[in-house]
Amino acid sequence: MTDKTIPPEESLLKFPCDFTLKVFGLSTDEFESAVLTIVHKHAPNLSGRAIQSRASQNGKYLALTITVHVESREQLDNIYRDLSSSPHVIMAL
Repeated sequence: MTDKTIPPEESLLKFPCDFTLKVFGLSTDEFESAVLTIVHKHAPNLSGRAIQSRASQNGKYLALTITVHVESREQLDNIYRDLSSSPHVIMAL
């Protein structure tokens, strides 16, 4: 098995940068609250203007688009790791 980790010097992203996250889950207050808690933990200066939400056609699901300012790849990886481990999150892109 090969290691698919990309060394920092080969990353396509240049840090610091603004990065847009897409997070999907059921349309519940718990989902939105859990996602915002996770993102605020890693990016405490997140502003309310950086968050957009969009419900699915039938209203069952919610997509959050969040633009965060990240200082490093490690910070971004930690955000994704925590989002992916949340039981409220169906998918994080």
